[in-house]
Order: sequence, then structure tokens, then C-alpha cells
Amino acid sequence: MTEASRTLPPEALDAWAAALTERFQLSDGDVPISLILDLARDVANGVARPAAPLSAFVAGLVAGRAGGSQSDIEAAVSAVTDLAQSWEA
Repeated sequence: MTEASRTLPPEALDAWAAALTERFQLSDGDVPISLILDLARDVANGVARPAAPLSAFVAGLVAGRAGGSQSDIEAAVSAVTDLAQSWEA
């Protein structure tokens, strides 16, 4: 597989989110694309690029354990983002 074939064009992100939503029987609002992309950006810039997917997973795990509501998701993402912004390796 070439690098170009693994790159998701921006317009396909909504289609991928819809496929995930359908596959896992989620509601339309359950996948906050912008929030997660912002988290990934902040972690990639504040910590390291490979830390972004790990951090998104941890934020999801924390949000799920807290109950999984929209406010739980936002709180978990905010906590991870705050940590990344203050990170000094």
C-alpha cells in the first residue's frame, strides 16, 4: 500500500464517520469530528505526532468510563488537551 493510497481526502472524512456510525450503531452526534481533530492537532503539536492517536483513544476511554455523554467527551478531550498544551518533555 502506498502512502497516497492511505491518505484520506478531507471530503471522505464524513463518509468514514458515517460508516463508523452505522457499523457501531451510533447516533449522528456521537462522533465529534472537529473536537477529535482539534485534540489530535494539539497533541501532535504539543507532545509528538505519534501521541495523537493514543491520546484520542485515552480520551475516548476516559469519556466512556465517565458515562459517555457529550459533556463527558468534552471534559475528557479538554483534560487531554490541557495536558498536551502544558507538556514539556
